[in-house]
Amino acid sequence: MLYYLLTWIEETYEPTGFQIFQFITVRAALAALTALLIALFIGRKMINWLSVQQLGESVREGEDAGAVSHAHKSGTPTMGGLIILLAIIGATLLWGELHNPYVWLCVLGTAWMGAFGFVDDYIKTVKKDKDGLSARYKLIGQITLGLVVGCTLYFLPQFEDVRTFTHLPILSYPLDYDLLGYFGIEGWGWLIYIPVAVFIVTGVSNAVNLTDGLDGLTTGVTAFVSAGLVALTYIAGNEILADFLGVMYLPGAGEGAIFAAAMTAACFGFLWFNGYPATVFMGDTGSLALGAAVAIVALTIRKELLLPIMGFIYFAEVLSVIIQTGYFKWTKRRTGTGKRVFRMAPLHHHFEAKGTHEAKIVTRFWIITAVTTIATILSLRIQ
Repeated sequence: MLYYLLTWIEETYEPTGFQIFQFITVRAALAALTALLIALFIGRKMINWLSVQQLGESVREGEDAGAVSHAHKSGTPTMGGLIILLAIIGATLLWGELHNPYVWLCVLGTAWMGAFGFVDDYIKTVKKDKDGLSARYKLIGQITLGLVVGCTLYFLPQFEDVRTFTHLPILSYPLDYDLLGYFGIEGWGWLIYIPVAVFIVTGVSNAVNLTDGLDGLTTGVTAFVSAGLVALTYIAGNEILADFLGVMYLPGAGEGAIFAAAMTAACFGFLWFNGYPATVFMGDTGSLALGAAVAIVALTIRKELLLPIMGFIYFAEVLSVIIQTGYFKWTKRRTGTGKRVFRMAPLHHHFEAKGTHEAKIVTRFWIITAVTTIATILSLRIQ
């Protein structure tokens, strides 16, 4: 909104220096600063309000706690994801070009999953039901969002030339999801692309949600991942850089950098309160929304296949749960007694159960994500 006001002032009165607001880099920086300030200034008031309302985290105890007990965190205000959502959406609406489909798709998708997460947190904290929103309804929300994103990116005329293409890691040529076209069957690429989009949105949203288990873990990891997305979106929307790096040029995609920059700063701002020892948790309000945001940004710039590298921690967490569950069921079926690969899943709890302090685990996971994010960006030039 502020972007349009400044543009109108520039076109009407032609004041000196206002042309600077046309640059994406400037608006991305301003969006980041705005998101950071919103998170910092609203954060304390929101935490105080959550405390007064007694909307604290409900922690499982006894046998349900597993190998690691977090009983000492019980009562810590949750639903802090509202701080992140306000910061991201507020900054994007102020500095983004709102008629750009990349921007509104990211904003609406983030708000959509944030709403489902909020309902889940509300049931847990207000209704005192530890199970929260049924997994079925969360899945419905994720699948619905994936369908909307997939259909938009496939059928919207602006994406007609690239609608079934995506970037292959390291390789210098794109992958075409329209595999039926190789057999002479044209016009049915959506049968593959849309399910892929649904899988990416659902998978990444759940992966980020699983990662949210230690103070500052998801917040810091997502801050680094979204910082990488700032670079990737800017490159995708810059014809010269896209050509130099051998990636698809997507007109208008650079506006996504404003959203990604706001997400990065919002995470760092929230980390001010969420770092160990956390005075607020993001809850599913934040984790489901951030997961959806990461997935949607990657899909819009056709870089979703880079997520397993850049978001390595997310996928390591998911894989640990799959391995743990699968091996336990398999051994129980064969021997009658279920066995475990990890002391506890997801992965961060395994290291915690081994005696590593959670602050050290979190810091190490941040470092790993910083390395994988840099490696992802560097991989663009390998041809």
